[in-house]
Amino acid sequence: MVVRPRPGTLAILFSLHGSVLPAVAPKILAITLVACAVVALEQRWPEVLGLQSGVAPFTLVGLALSIFLSFRNNACYDRWWEARRQWGQLLVEMRGLARTTVALLPGAGHDDLRRRLLLRLRAFAHALHASLRSRDPAAAAAVWMPPDEAGLLGRGPDPADAALRLFAADLGQALRAGLLSDVLYAAIETKLAALSGIQAACERIRGTPLPFAYTLLIYRTSWLYCLLLPFGLATSLGWATPFATALVAYTFFGLDALGDELEEPFGMQANDLPLDALLRVIDGILLDALGEPPPPPVEPERFVLR
Repeated sequence: MVVRPRPGTLAILFSLHGSVLPAVAPKILAITLVACAVVALEQRWPEVLGLQSGVAPFTLVGLALSIFLSFRNNACYDRWWEARRQWGQLLVEMRGLARTTVALLPGAGHDDLRRRLLLRLRAFAHALHASLRSRDPAAAAAVWMPPDEAGLLGRGPDPADAALRLFAADLGQALRAGLLSDVLYAAIETKLAALSGIQAACERIRGTPLPFAYTLLIYRTSWLYCLLLPFGLATSLGWATPFATALVAYTFFGLDALGDELEEPFGMQANDLPLDALLRVIDGILLDALGEPPPPPVEPERFVLR
């Protein structure tokens, strides 16, 4: 995610960090070259091309394409914002569980159980993070599990859920040993259910992209529109046509590229969510509950926070 102070006028015009311009520059260049060729042909052999259509048809098509691009980008931003809300709720639930665990299991006699529960929460967070970033969730979670239990994570289909099951098993033992009452057990179990709900929501976002027909339709229409636009502008604008066409291409292809980034909020592109930074916050919460110093926060690199 791009994090930077609001730049001035010159910085806005020439900034490339976090911009989609590098991704769409080849397309804009191709469209500009086509526009130059159309203008050159129109001025050399105007009777051959016969460009008399004007810009009226392109105005109507451009309006429809703009509306459709806006609809798709709104849908992609909704996915991005929903993912951010889920990770924000994950922070809330982790703070609540860490606070509750410390409060309900005080004293030196419960150190082992308290530490084991908090490390299971850390294993869950790291497994979820690794799964969303297409890494090995079992290996990410095993670092925070006892050696005799680390192998259990890779046997099931979901290491993050396995960490929660082990947390619930520890709670059950504490309940049977009389360390927790039924009411307190139910309260903590409610928070575990909330963690499972957050995990399911993140997996739904990651596993259910927008219908491919949306992307295909916008991609094809944008290319056709930008390739044909010089034929409508060459007669009236002359050699200003390539500049006008390049600006339109930057707008359409830029919005399309930005929508692609927002559609996959858990990726590693500049405008995706900073899952590494959020995971570091969770580590700090749980380490503080363990009485250990929290790690330093993740710092942005060239205005990009991963």
